[in-house]
Amino acid sequence: MQKFPSDVLENLRVHLEEEKTRLTSRIEELSKQDPFTDTDRVNDNAASDAEASEESKHDQYAALADQLKSQLGNIDTALIRIGSGSYGFCTNCEDMIDTDRLAIVPTATLCLSCEQKKKK
Repeated sequence: MQKFPSDVLENLRVHLEEEKTRLTSRIEELSKQDPFTDTDRVNDNAASDAEASEESKHDQYAALADQLKSQLGNIDTALIRIGSGSYGFCTNCEDMIDTDRLAIVPTATLCLSCEQKKKK
């Protein structure tokens, strides 16, 4: 099995760690902005239209946070794969993932062929 050059993997690891820090900060920001995290909200007798607005905002924040958490999970998986030496190889067919694909989607675990088969 071929391996990626260690300097390439190290640069990628640093990039993924930075992205992980950025996403974690963004999730924390969203949590602070979520109206449902306001402890005074429970005692607030707001009008129903204000309640609906808060619920809508909460749903938006929760959906975005879930998406960011999914991205964090993909980054964690990529970092584990870098550490184990399996990064850059398809988890399905074990062929090397095209480097152009990895440049665009550094968390990719499937080669393009297996990704297309999966989508069918």
